[in-house]
Amino acid sequence: QVQFVESGGGLVQPGGSLRLSCTAYGIAFSNYAIAWYRTAPGKQRELLVSLSSGGEATWHTSAKDRFTASRDNAKNSVYLQMNDLKPEDAAVYFCNPRFGPNYWGRGTQVSVSS
Repeated sequence: QVQFVESGGGLVQPGGSLRLSCTAYGIAFSNYAIAWYRTAPGKQRELLVSLSSGGEATWHTSAKDRFTASRDNAKNSVYLQMNDLKPEDAAVYFCNPRFGPNYWGRGTQVSVSS
């Protein structure tokens, strides 16, 4: 069974940082481009960044100035380092293959509030 399990979310004050992790199970992870997405309350799912199998990042959000993304194929994992968090970054964050079948998990909740 294929699973993507996200972790690392939490409540932070504006300007704070979080590092999200996502680990995949049951899939030939290194064969896939993996993307980070987020869904904010009342909004559609937003594609943030796609990581090629080799780790090259293609950004789809202006938040790229504050976020960095990476992957470790040996650990079947991708990471999203988020700095200078803003209230508008509050959302549930997910990872999934960029193309092909989707395996949506529960995501990890990020809340930004003073």
